[in-house]
Amino acid sequence: MVSTDLFDLTDKVAVLTGASKGMGKAMAEGLAEHGAKVMISSRKLDQCEAAAKEINEKCGEERVYAVSCNAGYKEQLQALVDATHDKLGLIDILICNAGVNPFYGSMSELPDEAFDKILSTNVKAVHWMCQMVAPDMVEKGAGTITVTASTGAFHPTEVLGAYNISKLADIALVRNLALELGPKGVRVNAICPGLIRTDFARALWDNPEAEKRANEQIPLRRLGVADDFKGIAVYLASEASAYMTGQAITLCGGSHMWS
Repeated sequence: MVSTDLFDLTDKVAVLTGASKGMGKAMAEGLAEHGAKVMISSRKLDQCEAAAKEINEKCGEERVYAVSCNAGYKEQLQALVDATHDKLGLIDILICNAGVNPFYGSMSELPDEAFDKILSTNVKAVHWMCQMVAPDMVEKGAGTITVTASTGAFHPTEVLGAYNISKLADIALVRNLALELGPKGVRVNAICPGLIRTDFARALWDNPEAEKRANEQIPLRRLGVADDFKGIAVYLASEASAYMTGQAITLCGGSHMWS
């Protein structure tokens, strides 16, 4: 039998933002299935608790725990980190998946309030979480940070400019942290989803034209789904990716293979 130790996360402690549903939930499930103890968070505690219960039932034991956290607020992020320390101990794995996009339209019409919210939640909150969690990893001499960016970071758009700007900033943040933390044993990478069939992106895929484009233009001839992110989460958190850091990995069915 071939050993799967490369992907073994037994007793590793993970914390995720934006993980009550969709891609975040799928990534949390993947980590738990491979042995990690996982703290998930999102704004709505009831959704987090329901997700934790579902994953624990699949795993056959309690591996996933829930805390409410609005990633746009530094004090709530600190409370999430503190709760993880209290319940599970020092953190080995961080996945920053929370993101917002309150505006759809031209940059020339973008309100300051919306721009501030996008940058605060999508970029500044990632910076805050890394500041809070990296010391755990430095103390251990090992750890992994994964940030959800987007293939939108690689091209301009007439309607999602501020969101795409925030995701390109995330990639820049990942690269800088990879440089700073690499000598201390901490690896930092970004994942860049294409068009994924989740509630967050519903406005972009829930129409006949988008479905037609997916079936005709995406090399794999389908939209992505949340479960497509279980494997990459485990890979980046495990020894299987021991020599990978500072990368922006696209998961897009091939639609952005030249980005």
